[in-house]
Amino acid sequence: MLQSKHSEAFLAVAETGSFEQAAIRLNITASAVTLRLQTLEKNLGHVLIVRERPCRVTQAGQSLLHYLQHSKLLEQNFMQNLTGQTENSFYQINIATNADSLATWLLPLLKDILIEEKFVIHFHVDDQSQTHHLLEAGLVNACVATESKSMKGCIADYLGTMHYRFVATPQFIQQWFSDGLTREALRSAPAVIFNEKDQMHMHSISKIFGLNPSQYPHHFIPSSTAFVDAITMGLGYGWLPDFQNQKFLNDGTLIEVSQALSIDLPFYWHHWKQQSEPLEKLTALLQHHAKSYMDLI
Repeated sequence: MLQSKHSEAFLAVAETGSFEQAAIRLNITASAVTLRLQTLEKNLGHVLIVRERPCRVTQAGQSLLHYLQHSKLLEQNFMQNLTGQTENSFYQINIATNADSLATWLLPLLKDILIEEKFVIHFHVDDQSQTHHLLEAGLVNACVATESKSMKGCIADYLGTMHYRFVATPQFIQQWFSDGLTREALRSAPAVIFNEKDQMHMHSISKIFGLNPSQYPHHFIPSSTAFVDAITMGLGYGWLPDFQNQKFLNDGTLIEVSQALSIDLPFYWHHWKQQSEPLEKLTALLQHHAKSYMDLI
């Protein structure tokens, strides 16, 4: 049986990475945090935290962390559903999404329902190939992902497809791709990648040209806006969705380097079969209107 004070100590250390910071969060001493964690580990028969700087969770600790975070989310949803909304209260929804969706179609689509229904959203941003893992771990209520297969107890609704083009500035193309887009040219030309989880870029370059990121120079720019800026500044080449690159293609700031390298990326809305009324409203909105919003980009 998990005792709350022991679980709280573990959760605080796991989330802060420090016994001292956990003590500050819980308003107790660091030695008390240590004692509670040691008791929990003894009761469960597993080491849960590796005592390093920062601290990190073991495999057993990761399972417990997911369980406790999921439990917190369920409790929050239960209390919100039980107490209902008051005049000044908002219903919180946790959603995982990729940065491009958040920067283009997702917020404009959700804007009216967030205002009218008094919802607030805590977005968790990750690569589109990874967001469904956050739902699986119980860290979010739903997610936008490229994974088409739903996990047990969930539904994956098709939302629409985003079209990505392989682009760069005319000056960049002249400097790096003057002899064509070749494997050797890509070994020298700097790329713009969102982060180390940017599977679309890294998988495409690997599949078509047989290069992994260690074989070509690249920037990591984990901001959708700054990502666009970097490419339009001529810092590198990359894939941009039409909503972000269309005006730059129209005015000549960017050029599509190769139409053959364009990518159509389908997106899905993953959610639990049993969900709260606010989430049902949000799901219905996405089911009926996401495709039309995505078609605009």
